[in-house]
Amino acid sequence: MRRPPLSRLVGLLVAMLLAFGGIFARLTVLQVSQAASLQELALRQRLRTVELPATRGEIVDRSGEPLAISLEARDVYADPRYVTDPWRAAMVLAPLLGRDPGELVRLLTQDGSFVYLARQVDPSLAERIAEKGLPGIGFLPTTRRSYPAGPLAGQVLGFVGVDGVGLAGLELRYDDLLAGTPGERTQEIDPHGQPIAGGIDVERPPVPGSTLVTTIDREIQYLAQQALEEAVRQNRARGGTVIVMDVRTGDILAMASYPWFDPNDFEDVPAGRYRNRAVTDAFEPGSTNKVITAAAAIDRGAIGLRQVFSVPWEMRVGGYTIHDAHPHGVLRMTLGDIIAESSNIGTVLVARRVGATAMAAYLDRFGLGRPTGVGFPGESAGILPPLYEWTGSSLATISYGQGIAATPLQMTAVYAAIANGGRWVQPRLVRGVRIPGGGFEPVPAPATHRVVSPETAAVLTRMLVHAVDTGTGVNATIPGYEVAGKTGTARIPAPDGSGYLSGQYIASFIGFLPASEPRVAIAAILDRPATEYGGVAAAPLFQEIARSVITRLGLEPGRPLPPPPSAEQRG
Repeated sequence: MRRPPLSRLVGLLVAMLLAFGGIFARLTVLQVSQAASLQELALRQRLRTVELPATRGEIVDRSGEPLAISLEARDVYADPRYVTDPWRAAMVLAPLLGRDPGELVRLLTQDGSFVYLARQVDPSLAERIAEKGLPGIGFLPTTRRSYPAGPLAGQVLGFVGVDGVGLAGLELRYDDLLAGTPGERTQEIDPHGQPIAGGIDVERPPVPGSTLVTTIDREIQYLAQQALEEAVRQNRARGGTVIVMDVRTGDILAMASYPWFDPNDFEDVPAGRYRNRAVTDAFEPGSTNKVITAAAAIDRGAIGLRQVFSVPWEMRVGGYTIHDAHPHGVLRMTLGDIIAESSNIGTVLVARRVGATAMAAYLDRFGLGRPTGVGFPGESAGILPPLYEWTGSSLATISYGQGIAATPLQMTAVYAAIANGGRWVQPRLVRGVRIPGGGFEPVPAPATHRVVSPETAAVLTRMLVHAVDTGTGVNATIPGYEVAGKTGTARIPAPDGSGYLSGQYIASFIGFLPASEPRVAIAAILDRPATEYGGVAAAPLFQEIARSVITRLGLEPGRPLPPPPSAEQRG
């Protein structure tokens, strides 16, 4: 056999040396100069970091009873890179997750390394899915918000979205406190998306959110909602609002608007039911506003308590004819009579003695025209025209509650101020916060300011008791207890501003008890009841709620109050 030429062998040897030299050089580069960066790249490909959501803090009532809690749940996700048989995985998952197989296939085959298949599923369901051993399917620990009492105080509490963020109510307002601080977990995974035994597994635990302690009394809230729902049904009203407020502290013991909703199923509810109308919606207060006119007159000494007015059934004011609710001859009435019988004309005569400037000042003192600062998202300031915009008829109409607008909460605070000896107290829905691992931190004391003198408040209280005992509020009486309060029957402005809707009214009764030592103020408001009048529609609702509050709080009757001066005879 002929041997190859020596030159060919030398050439082959040189080529092999060059090849091995190149490989050696490349290995040197990879293992020396690029080793660190390549190792880091490989590690990044094996590492997966997921956020560990913090447990959202509870919302509880004033006694610690839960109103909103977080339950353990799982998010089901897929890493499409590791899904080996999308159709098989989809057919297995579809009946478990209640989803269309085709939609799951689309998710399982999309580009990327992460896609949610289901959010906040029950842990037992997640275990059933895990037992299927589907490649590329994983689970993340999370929580699901739950409201144990369903629609109880739903408009106050609000609700949380699927990402655990507050979207309405107190859940939105105090989201930062409730949310806590999320943690994270970093794991080293194999090509099938499973954790590598003995690999990197580092966890920074989440910090749970704080517990929000509200002022709500769960039992009073429940009884008030029951009473409101029944009153709406009996009076064939479109809806209604109730508020129960501690006159000394400003604590809201109950607050609800019907129709309400269950925050556990907020997705399927009309958006209008989310609104806490007690705070966000303003209405013309009607005759409940007459108490401010009376307060201004008494506090300024504009009239005498025994002064008698000659009150006709109608009169012309600023080019308009105004009148009382029912035709009558000329009546002789003191201020106490005017309030008890809810006379519009009498109130106008009193307002003229007060004057527009003083009237505007007292409306402002009582908090109309600005938010109460209760700490609720979207609170309305109401509508109070500045004095320079008042027309020739403004003093008259505003004196009996038309031409302005206030929220139910603003008007409740007005009556609470009278009950509190003439001192206005800022309403509040939150008592404080319980920090995880710490104690209870109360919120700052509510803001207060004097509106009228204690003497004025005492006289007003006697007049409001008289209005319940012998006037339009008789349906609010409670045997053994003296109730102070005032009815209201307010017309509803047309949406286009052209006037008022025909035959449609907001019926209300706002008052407090026990009259001699007031503890709670209660607002009962019905939207367009068939029975129309506040004394007929709303006063019985007030009475029903007040009975429940008396039992719940163990209120004593208190001492009787003398009636205010009254005209000796009427014409």
